[in-house]
Amino acid sequence: MLNLNNIPSDVGHYMAGFTDGEGSFNVSFRPRSDYKMPWKVSLCFNISQRDEVILALFKRHLKCGTMRQRHDGVWYFEVNNFTAIVEHVLPFFERFGFLSAKKKRDFSKFKQLVELMRRGQHLTRNGIEEILKIRETMNDGGKRRYSDAEILKQFENPQRLYAGPVEIEAG
Repeated sequence: MLNLNNIPSDVGHYMAGFTDGEGSFNVSFRPRSDYKMPWKVSLCFNISQRDEVILALFKRHLKCGTMRQRHDGVWYFEVNNFTAIVEHVLPFFERFGFLSAKKKRDFSKFKQLVELMRRGQHLTRNGIEEILKIRETMNDGGKRRYSDAEILKQFENPQRLYAGPVEIEAG
């Protein structure tokens, strides 16, 4: 668990303020043929910025996440490990908070998603429907690679659902 006492108050508030304007809390769906469910549900906190120094501050003080540079020169910091989100990201932002109503709302919904996933709801169709409802109201809709209809359609095809390992005869 992240020790919040080791983060200077001014640095923590700076990082929260920076996230208030530039950060994002997201949920994504990736199709998976090797999972019991047709989708892998992933949570992510991220920030992109041309100046890597600011993002290195996040990596150093949150003690998790990865940094990389995109082909256009923009740096990207992200935390998509569920345990790191629970033990580092959530406590940090619960402690330092946001000023904008929009980021407070998105963070609150992100915490709801964490709780659903903790309870294993992302492994049921009803849970996926609940996650989609929450996602709809986050990040002002945002752009989505897969629509709700595309995600739910995969549950209508029973052959699509993963049934376990398939043995292939050699010969």
